[in-house]
Amino acid sequence: MALKLPRTIRMDPSDEFVFAEAAEPGEWAVSGTFRFWNRDVASLAGKERQAFRGGLLGVTSFGWSTLVVVSEASEAEREFVVETLAAQLVKHLGAPDVATARPAAEEEVAFAASLCDHPVNTMLAVQRSVENGDIRERFRTLHRREGAIDHSRAFGFVEIDDDDDAYAEHLDIRSLGRSQP
Repeated sequence: MALKLPRTIRMDPSDEFVFAEAAEPGEWAVSGTFRFWNRDVASLAGKERQAFRGGLLGVTSFGWSTLVVVSEASEAEREFVVETLAAQLVKHLGAPDVATARPAAEEEVAFAASLCDHPVNTMLAVQRSVENGDIRERFRTLHRREGAIDHSRAFGFVEIDDDDDAYAEHLDIRSLGRSQP
C-alpha cells in the first residue's frame, strides 16, 4: 500500500482572509488540533475561532488551510514532515528540543496518514466542536461527482460524504448583511 499524506489546497483566496495565517497551497498538513490543547476554546474569537472550527495545519508555515487533498508521499517526504513538525513544536509551542518533539510529531503525522485512506486527490475538511468539555473532530471527504463539468468553483463539482447527518451547522446568509447592535 502506497504512503499517502494530506497536502493543503486552495480553491480560492478565502483562506487568506479567514485565518490569521494561511498555509501556502501544496504544504504537507496535519490536523493541528494540538494547537488548541490546554486552551479555553470557548473564549476564541474571530480568525482564531475559525482556525479551531475548520482549519488544517500546514507543517511548513504553521498556517491554516480549509481543505487538504490526499496525496502520494515518499518515505523521505514523510520524514521531512516529521522533522519539520518537530522543529515547529520547538519554535512555536515550547518543546525543549527536536529530539523530544519528534515522538509527538510522529504521532501527528501517523494520524494525518490515517485520514488519507481515500483515493489520491480526494479533498478533506475538518469540523471541530467542543462536546462535554472535549474537542471533537469530524472529517469529511469531498469528491468530484461522476460526469460533472469541471468548474473552477468548488460549489460546482463537489459533494460531501458524511456519516453523521445529525450534526450540521446552519448559517443564515440573510442575517449576515444586517448590522448587529
